[in-house]
Amino acid sequence: MGKVQVGIVQMTCTAGKHENLQKAIAKVKEAAKKGAQIICLQELFTSLYFCDVEDHANFLLAETVPGPSTNELSKIAAEWGVVIIASLFEKRAQGLYHNTTAIIDADGAYLGKYRKMHIPDDPGFYEKFYFTPGDLGYKVFKTKFATIGVLICWDQWYPEAARITTLMGAEILFYPTAIGWANTQDEATNTEQYNAWQTIQRSHSVANGVHVVSVNRVGEEAGVKFWGGSFFSNPFGSIIYQASHNDEEVVVQELDLDKTDFYRTHWPFLRDRRIDSYSPITKRLLDE
Repeated sequence: MGKVQVGIVQMTCTAGKHENLQKAIAKVKEAAKKGAQIICLQELFTSLYFCDVEDHANFLLAETVPGPSTNELSKIAAEWGVVIIASLFEKRAQGLYHNTTAIIDADGAYLGKYRKMHIPDDPGFYEKFYFTPGDLGYKVFKTKFATIGVLICWDQWYPEAARITTLMGAEILFYPTAIGWANTQDEATNTEQYNAWQTIQRSHSVANGVHVVSVNRVGEEAGVKFWGGSFFSNPFGSIIYQASHNDEEVVVQELDLDKTDFYRTHWPFLRDRRIDSYSPITKRLLDE
């Protein structure tokens, strides 16, 4: 497995789709110059987070995947020899849309996509208005540098998704994200929410013995302060690096994938799983 250099891009966005894409490309190049081999962009990085309202005009932001954005990113991936993880608003057909992440290998080849499985619907996060739940199942992608699993934002809260993706062979779990605090909330609530968000993802590292890389946006949009705080955790949940809550950042961290075997050997959670007892988890709720 060995070591891999992983880059993250935490940035603000504007209403200009082309400008956001070009900004992301510039930051991908910056990460590549710092030695990154795999680079993850935040959720829906080509636009503002439009799900704060239910507005049919926002469907015009969608595109095919693969399509215009992946075509441009494929050129950059091939030029710089990097893997790019790109979260996009996918137009699958007329009236059918997904929250989708495309994976582009270091030679520019499009490896495939993952469609967000868990779709939230909360004040300021009206994603069910826009996105059909994913129907491709959980996915792993064998890139030049590592076999990676990609889940998206709200998927973060579900240990089942992390477990399945890991069992499929993911060596790193990536979570492109767009989440923040309402400006009306007090500091204690903000802190509690961020800590819960980070803790649940760190627990995926611990339970599965893999690195987790979570990439969030920053900036204020429509009454929400996106909390940034992108981070890397090792296979036992320790924070390797945590980004600012306020600033744009391009960060590259070396991940030692051999640590997975070390932690899984010393803390053999996978060995001791009682798969014969887990069938009740497929039910919505169990009768008393």
